[in-house]
Amino acid sequence: MLGTILAVLAGAVLVAKEALFSYAMRGVVEQNLLGDTGNQAQQPGHASVTGAKNILLIGVDARPGQDPHEPVRSDSIIILHIPATYDAAYLVSIPRDTWVEIPPYDNGARQYLGGDDKVNAAYAFGGNGLTGPAARSHAVELLALTIKKLCGVTFDGAAIVDFTGFQQVVNVLGGVDMYVDQETTSVSIGRNSKGGTEVPFRQYTRDDGGQGLDPVPGVTPVAYHVGYQHLAPWQALDYVRQRETLPNGDYDRQRHQQQFIKAVFKGMLSKDVLTNPMRFNKVLEVAGKAITIDSGGIDLADWAFAMRGVSGDDVVTIKSNEGTFNQSPGNGTAEDLDQTTVNLLAAVRTDQVRSFLAAHPQLVAGG
Repeated sequence: MLGTILAVLAGAVLVAKEALFSYAMRGVVEQNLLGDTGNQAQQPGHASVTGAKNILLIGVDARPGQDPHEPVRSDSIIILHIPATYDAAYLVSIPRDTWVEIPPYDNGARQYLGGDDKVNAAYAFGGNGLTGPAARSHAVELLALTIKKLCGVTFDGAAIVDFTGFQQVVNVLGGVDMYVDQETTSVSIGRNSKGGTEVPFRQYTRDDGGQGLDPVPGVTPVAYHVGYQHLAPWQALDYVRQRETLPNGDYDRQRHQQQFIKAVFKGMLSKDVLTNPMRFNKVLEVAGKAITIDSGGIDLADWAFAMRGVSGDDVVTIKSNEGTFNQSPGNGTAEDLDQTTVNLLAAVRTDQVRSFLAAHPQLVAGG
């Protein structure tokens, strides 16, 4: 999706002054999400933020009415890399279907013995049997441990964005302005001949394990057309959930989620909101309920000051696996990271992303 300490910072700090950012972040929930696996800064009071930083950004999108005790898989997984120069921010998605080795983990309620699975399952296994803050902390910790095992990247902070909660932000904003970069057909919302709302497709699992779609007769799916437009709250959330009808599936959805969250933060800090105290406070109230941040022991105001030189144009979205599905031989419905992406993650680990992208410009995504 970008909101979180630095999808929040990659959205908010890019357009806010330090004092305004500190005020805006007052409603955001702060919590130790990384546990012992995080690179916790020992920083008494305010101090300079130095050295390259990696922030784990996680998007979750629980089903409406889902039992809070039921494990939730992470919907999107993004590494936000901030170089030591603090003049850019790089967003690298880990495909949610990446086939990985998840290490053994005991969260105090359930013990996971370890094994091979899709990377988004690590979030579910970490929080299994728990609810609320405890579930979030252990879910993020196991996901971070899994990514460390996969590519050696460790994290200085983390954040969780609840996409359903973000719809409430968009409600207060009255919608969101964003660029729809490809024709997108909804599998969730359609209109019947009387103008009523119905599900336009019956979804089923194909023999190869993939998702199949059967059109429902008489129901026309909602479509989102290419171009700059204003999306109503229900349209925005529906748009960023779509993947089944897109040519590159989850890769296209990841890009749309990133664009959406960035657009939401621009809306939150637009002139129309900032000059209306009542509206601004309402926006912050609902946004705070949708975001949970682990600042890594660094004061949020210090994060804001460190990122003061980064503008919206300095946030770079990078394609994993060249933006296509790279099927895993270990599981036909999962994928492996290609060698270029493995090298990219090594560049993240060693703070060489700028030079890596100079040699691989095709990995920079639009939008």
